[in-house]
Amino acid sequence: MHEARRPNPLFRNLSAKIAAIPMILTALVVFAGGTIWTIIYSFTNSRLLPRENFVGLDQYERLWSSSKWIISIQNLLIYGVCLLVFSLVVGFLLAALLDQKIRFENTFRTIFLYPFALSFIVTGLVWQWILNPQFGVEGIVRSLGWTSFSFDPLYNADIVIYGILIAALWQSTGLIMCLMLAGLRGIDEDIWKAARVDGIPMWKTYAFIVIPMMRPVFITTLVIIASGIVKVYDLVVAQTGGGPGIASEVPAKYVYDAMFLSQNLGQGFAASTMMLLTVLIVLIPWAYLEFGGKKRG
Repeated sequence: MHEARRPNPLFRNLSAKIAAIPMILTALVVFAGGTIWTIIYSFTNSRLLPRENFVGLDQYERLWSSSKWIISIQNLLIYGVCLLVFSLVVGFLLAALLDQKIRFENTFRTIFLYPFALSFIVTGLVWQWILNPQFGVEGIVRSLGWTSFSFDPLYNADIVIYGILIAALWQSTGLIMCLMLAGLRGIDEDIWKAARVDGIPMWKTYAFIVIPMMRPVFITTLVIIASGIVKVYDLVVAQTGGGPGIASEVPAKYVYDAMFLSQNLGQGFAASTMMLLTVLIVLIPWAYLEFGGKKRG
């Protein structure tokens, strides 16, 4: 009896591999090719059109000597840290409350998630009206008799980034809540019963048992939030346009202004490359935690 010939591993799941070819080509040509092209031309003095006139690190020196870029980086750090912390904390707390099988859970979940269905432009315009001193919160409170009340973050250069942060939290927290709620619903009910039998307080159950078990959910959520932080643009344009002055500038808007308003492609490419570096700083630790841990396991 001849032993049956085993199929070549190369031809296993052949139809799936053929179907993946367009996606692979798109990733290689569009994403990888575009990224390499951007990095190369960031070392040129391209203006309106790309040109191969290499100037070394001149664009990067000009970038980091620009007060507008420095302010945009500072704003991104403040916005990023606050959004990361508050969205995780508020989202988890809302998920923990909804996980108690409260009445009208579906209604509350829809209400909290609804802002995420809106575009950032719509959210920015809505919150521009809400934070307007004449028509928004300040105007309403003053009309009730508190004439000394002041709340105009979008018109104060020192705190304008926090006005943008409020709108971002309003839109993104619902998504974080749903991700956390899905993680909580994945916890075995026997764990909760065992904790109650042992008399473990609720907060200790969450802190030392539930949250460590939700590690993959937290890692995925962190990556989603971080990617949104790096590319924030729409909210700033809709709410402040970068003002007052340049107080609310962010890196994505700096890239747009350099490439399309100042017609300085080289400077825009240099700023884009620095943003790519920021993304890699986020993705590499995530990939190590997500795949390195599994490999060791």
